[in-house]
Amino acid sequence: MAGQNGAVDEEHARPTGVDDATVEALGKLSEALETIHRVRGHLYSAHQLVGGADLTLDRVVELLRGAGHDEVADRVEHELLGRNLLPGRWTFQIVEEFDDGYYATFQEIERYAREKLADGRRHL
Repeated sequence: MAGQNGAVDEEHARPTGVDDATVEALGKLSEALETIHRVRGHLYSAHQLVGGADLTLDRVVELLRGAGHDEVADRVEHELLGRNLLPGRWTFQIVEEFDDGYYATFQEIERYAREKLADGRRHL
């Protein structure tokens, strides 16, 4: 990366012997990891949004009962309120499994590739 005077700082300079194909491959791996960082953010957003919707369902049940619609309120309460997003998993469990599995592995492999091929340097 060029600094204010146009020079590349040492942290981002291409190590000796690293060819263009390797730089391109590492760049694409970094780009893919950036996308996965965004996916993680979206999962956290989904977790929070589903939680907020679920809290709103409490009020829905209350309003339906107050309006005399017990049958509909019962369905909302028993079939939707507090329901797992995926069978057997709350949204926080999905986020945790993603963080501990795919996300952690992706980060570890990206770091491994940089260390193995470019002395650990990022954004060459």
